Amino acid sequence: MTNQLVQISPGQAYVILFLFGLGMLVVTYLFARWNKASSKVENFLIGERKVNWILGGTGIAASWIWAPAVFVSTLFAYESGLAGLFWFTAPNILALAIFAVLAPTIRRKMPFGYTLPQWIKYRLESERLHKIYLIPFLFYQLMSVTVQLFAGGTLLGVLLGIPVYQATTIITIVILGAIPLIYTLVSGFESSLITDFFQLLLIIVAILIIVPWLISAAGGPHVLLNGLAGTKGSANIFNPGIAFSLGIVTSIGLLAGAVSDQQYWQRGFAVREGHLRKAFIFGALAFGIVPILLGLIGFIGADPSLGIALPQGTDPSMIGVAAVTTLLPTWTVFLFVIMLLCALSSTLDSGMNAAATLYATDIMKYTDYERKLLRKHDEGNPMTDREQLDKHLLDARRLGGGRTSMVVITILGFLVALAVIFTPKFGLQQLWWVFNAVASTVAVPTILSLYWSRLDARGVMWGIITATFVGLPLFVYSNVVNKPVWIVGSAVLIVAITAFFCLAFRRKTPWQPAVS
Repeated sequence: MTNQLVQISPGQAYVILFLFGLGMLVVTYLFARWNKASSKVENFLIGERKVNWILGGTGIAASWIWAPAVFVSTLFAYESGLAGLFWFTAPNILALAIFAVLAPTIRRKMPFGYTLPQWIKYRLESERLHKIYLIPFLFYQLMSVTVQLFAGGTLLGVLLGIPVYQATTIITIVILGAIPLIYTLVSGFESSLITDFFQLLLIIVAILIIVPWLISAAGGPHVLLNGLAGTKGSANIFNPGIAFSLGIVTSIGLLAGAVSDQQYWQRGFAVREGHLRKAFIFGALAFGIVPILLGLIGFIGADPSLGIALPQGTDPSMIGVAAVTTLLPTWTVFLFVIMLLCALSSTLDSGMNAAATLYATDIMKYTDYERKLLRKHDEGNPMTDREQLDKHLLDARRLGGGRTSMVVITILGFLVALAVIFTPKFGLQQLWWVFNAVASTVAVPTILSLYWSRLDARGVMWGIITATFVGLPLFVYSNVVNKPVWIVGSAVLIVAITAFFCLAFRRKTPWQPAVS
């Protein structure tokens, strides 16, 4: 049986994009405090540290559901069965849940913080290391924006039935980036929280409509058992081959990626202190619902008796769309587009806000007087009229810089995505290699900085440099030649190198926080 994926017209795509963008603007207008958000930098960057666990948790979950996650969970279940779905879902949940421990810790140690690199500068007392740390953290946000635009453009190109490099698809990529940029520029982090709540709700509602209907149309729950092993995988979640080749690399990449992502440290500083653990646990569990339910579609696609097949040359991640359009009415493809837009926008706006916080905190230059002003405000100490005026002017400069950084990272992300589109044999998988491997170079020292008082800047610096110039090239090469043992070995090597240097160069005396 040969299937042809149901396609949408460019006109339909533009209408959906327009209505989605308008809807997010309306939601932001109705629920965000625009006047306050547009004039107070603490609200724009971290929600004044007053975000409750429900909004915080939904924002955490939604920002972790990027576009490929909507399709890769289905793909892993389709190809590798229950084992593949387990090794995709479990590390993803753990990557968020670990912040239930990390976030309260950093909040206690630096209660008025904004970013993880800011903590590294404070903890290790090194301007040079602070600059080195900024590179992977800024790069991660750039890749976050790039991947969303590239993946969204690619998938919409498939649904439009045209090559991704054609003008029509490129225009949709521009619109995809412009939608979250517009509402994020208005009220910053608060708009991200509000829209993330509704985007996660739309994703879950769409899945709850599609998956039960699809199971019924396929013949009942027994079809899930028929495809439980996937096309070339296993129903045993502890299958050693899949655990080694897929589980180790995926776990390292996801855990390192979350720890090296400013989006989650930003939320760690934004959520109320007493709500932090609840927010991250709730976010991890809410996220888990999505890949688990979408994985069921992969099992249905793997059932040979249903004859679900992809057209020649179609990316296998589209198996979910093929299953839906084979067994359900053709209009259901629009639900996939809605899920895609929600997944894209939730991560895009989070990346933009994270970039703004990094710029306003770690890149902008401040005088000693301005730093004292910020400290005085953070601690709630009374300020003179002159100090209040100076603080207002400083806030305006920080807001302007933050907004400018949002525009810059969106443009750069679009240009990089465009370069990838026109680069043969380089795609989503290669992007995944790059930014998760880069994240692995700072994951170990980040965690040690919170819990080990003898961590020294020298060990961190040499560990990052050595892992970057030795471990990263080996990891990329291993993926190019596609040797699983090399891939796993090089992924572990990056982490091992940074751990070795951190332990080898240790402080002679335990670190103590500076006395105010």
